[in-house]
Amino acid sequence: MTRSRTFPLAILALMLVTTGPLCAAELTARDVTSRLFKTEAGARPDFSGENLARLDLAGLDFKRALLVKANMFGADLSQADLSGADLSGADLDRVVLVGSRLDGASLEGARLLRPSVFSTLTATAAEAPSFKNVNFRHAKLFGRFTRANFEGADFTDATCAPFGRTGFIEEIWRTELASANLARANLTRADFTHALLTFADLTGANLKDAVLRNADLTGADLSGADITGADFQSAILKDVKGLSTVIGLSNAKNFAR
Repeated sequence: MTRSRTFPLAILALMLVTTGPLCAAELTARDVTSRLFKTEAGARPDFSGENLARLDLAGLDFKRALLVKANMFGADLSQADLSGADLSGADLDRVVLVGSRLDGASLEGARLLRPSVFSTLTATAAEAPSFKNVNFRHAKLFGRFTRANFEGADFTDATCAPFGRTGFIEEIWRTELASANLARANLTRADFTHALLTFADLTGANLKDAVLRNADLTGADLSGADITGADFQSAILKDVKGLSTVIGLSNAKNFAR
């Protein structure tokens, strides 16, 4: 009986010796900086699957890094350049994005919940992050993105809808995109329920089958936007601009209401 009990333990010990630790060690901010610095011109540093949670990575140039499914929860990415980076499936919840650049990055299937976008309660254009031409397909976003640049971004099948007014979201209960630049963005089948889009620029945007229930579009510019099949149930459309130029108005749902 004693031998049968100790045999598996011996095998386990042998496995630990030959295969190394079962969990990879977490990186430090210094490790990340060093790897970025040593990356040769034209190469893409690979942090896919790495744990970068809560690291101070402010101001770093990520050199179009591969960060697929990386854990970046709570990381400080202020003034960081993540342009062209692959953040598909990454956890970006609670990150700090003051003045960050993510132009042309892929956040397909990523989570970006309640980031810190401004250093004060005032939303300034100077500190708003840039998401120009970002791939947000199937991503989940929630938080304050006032004045952020989403020009040409792809939100196909993404959701910015809230979880509700209870639970872990206490202060902010809807995604704020007031005065955001969404010109020529693709919002096909995206869920913007309850989103605050006051004075947002949606010129030339594709809103086919988008969900805009209870969204506030006061003063938004929809010039040349395609709203075919979009659901505007209970949406606020006060002083919306460019209605005479929108495409698919007759096929929009609940627009007259």
